[in-house]
Amino acid sequence: RALIFPLLIREGKPTPFFTFVLALLFCVFNGYLQGRSLTTYATYPPGWLADSRFITGLLGWLIGMAINIHSDHILRNLRKPGETGYKIPRGGMFEYVSGANFFGEILEWFGFALACCTIESFAFALCTLFILGSRARQHHK
Repeated sequence: RALIFPLLIREGKPTPFFTFVLALLFCVFNGYLQGRSLTTYATYPPGWLADSRFITGLLGWLIGMAINIHSDHILRNLRKPGETGYKIPRGGMFEYVSGANFFGEILEWFGFALACCTIESFAFALCTLFILGSRARQHHK
C-alpha cells in the first residue's frame, strides 16, 4: 500500500519531506522487525497452516486488505479532475464506518498478528490501532 497508493493518487497535497522520512524509517524498521521475528525466533508446530488461529488470521488479513483497497479506490475517485472541496465517501464499508480505509488496515494487521502469533506482530497491530484509530477519529470529526 505504501508504494502503490501514492502512485494512484491523481492530485493531492504535497507531503512534507520530514513526514516522508519518518514514515519510511518506520516501515523499514517494522519490516525488519517482523521479518526477523518470523525467520529467526518464531517456531510453529507441525500443521500450523491448518490451525484455526492461522486460518482466522489469514482471513482477517485478506478481508482487511480488500476493505482497505476498495476504500482507497472510493477515496481516490471522490472528486472529478479539477474539483476541490470536501466530499463524504459513500459505498463499501463507508456505509458502516466513516474511516473505512483505516478500519480495513487495522483489521489487516490484527489478522496478521493472529496468523503469526508473535509479540512483534501484536505490537505492530496495536501501534496501527492507536495511530490509525486517532486519525480515523480526527477524520470523523
